[in-house]
Amino acid sequence: MTLLQRWLDWAAPATPQERGAALWSFAYFFMLLAGYYVLRPLRDQMGIAGGVKALPWMFTATFVTLLVMQPIYGALVAKLPRARFIAIVFHFFAANLALFWLLLTLGVAPVIMARIFFVWVSVFSLFTVAVFWSFMADLFDSEQGKRLFGFIGAGGTAGSLLGPIITIGLSAPLGPVNLLIAAIVLLELAVFCVHRLERTANTRQGPRPEPSRVGGSAFAGLREFFGSSFLLGVGAWVSLLSFGATILYLQQANIVAATVHGAGAQTRIFASIDLAVGLLSLATQLLATGRLLKRFGAGVAAGALPAVYLLGFAALALTPSLAVVIVVQIAQRWMNFAIANPARQVFFTVVTREEKYKAKNFIDVVVYRGSDAFYGWMFGSLEALGLKIAAIALCALPVAAGWLVLSSALGRAQERRAVREVASAAPGD
Repeated sequence: MTLLQRWLDWAAPATPQERGAALWSFAYFFMLLAGYYVLRPLRDQMGIAGGVKALPWMFTATFVTLLVMQPIYGALVAKLPRARFIAIVFHFFAANLALFWLLLTLGVAPVIMARIFFVWVSVFSLFTVAVFWSFMADLFDSEQGKRLFGFIGAGGTAGSLLGPIITIGLSAPLGPVNLLIAAIVLLELAVFCVHRLERTANTRQGPRPEPSRVGGSAFAGLREFFGSSFLLGVGAWVSLLSFGATILYLQQANIVAATVHGAGAQTRIFASIDLAVGLLSLATQLLATGRLLKRFGAGVAAGALPAVYLLGFAALALTPSLAVVIVVQIAQRWMNFAIANPARQVFFTVVTREEKYKAKNFIDVVVYRGSDAFYGWMFGSLEALGLKIAAIALCALPVAAGWLVLSSALGRAQERRAVREVASAAPGD
């Protein structure tokens, strides 16, 4: 126990009052991403089964679905305590998975179901992860986020390691469809962690306690987003994140579809990428993320991701091969999960509470998936003009450079807001 305590003190630099909340947050994210990464390789394989040319349509369908769900989510956030609306969201997605299991087992319209499942997993991943990080930004302030978000993110990374292991080990003997049952169990365990975390948050002396009900209007996120230059900048950063991820994903889908044949082989490649990303991210989050954020700030850490894309797109412009696209995919996802994403979540520790749940969700869900749809059609248009993968990668280079500049500007703005927040909370102010 002494050795474990020393390891926790080193990996999670938390005060005794913060440790319980940090550990339950770790467990919550572990269960959530373990469930998602059971589903992700199956989603990617179904994206190919549904037709690579149909992917822009599926991105658009995802965006439309999210637009419909956004006001429903806003109403839940406004009226219910946070633990309750999070539980409702997770139970809803678990019930959807049970229905998918039944329909896929019966072999109902396999191509159509593959496309619907692709859209559903995309919606699920964005909504649940966005809700998780809104909760974290609500519980921890800027200084705490820099210390603890790396450790908490490591919980998700550990879950992302378990998911591919389950998929690789059980997809052949059980069949991919039966893995949906494992994902349902993991989602319900995440709900249990939410309730434990809420109880810990309400009884500790720090981080700062907040009322669990957010209140406000169901449509407040849109007004808050367009009324804040800082949030508009974060929205632009997220849109550029979608740009890099979408262009690279479609390049990967085209190369894998052309060079790797068979659903089993394709699923194993996608699961292997997930496993490699998880191992690299977990080591980085436990060993370096918190220290890098504290030392260099959120702006520099967020800028690490566009820097990777600059190198990656340059490599694809020179050599658009399966090996290169796999290496670039692993590198960008590693940098995103281990460094850039915790930095981006720190941006939201310095906004109002309603902005954390509503404007943040609008950015992470609607802006991100709307950008997915736009960039998916843009990729198709560039292909229609005759541009190949190498030429598209070359066109992406100046966009990644602009994204790098934006990261630095947001980092400076976040630091100014954090200083003002600390000053306004000082005794006598």
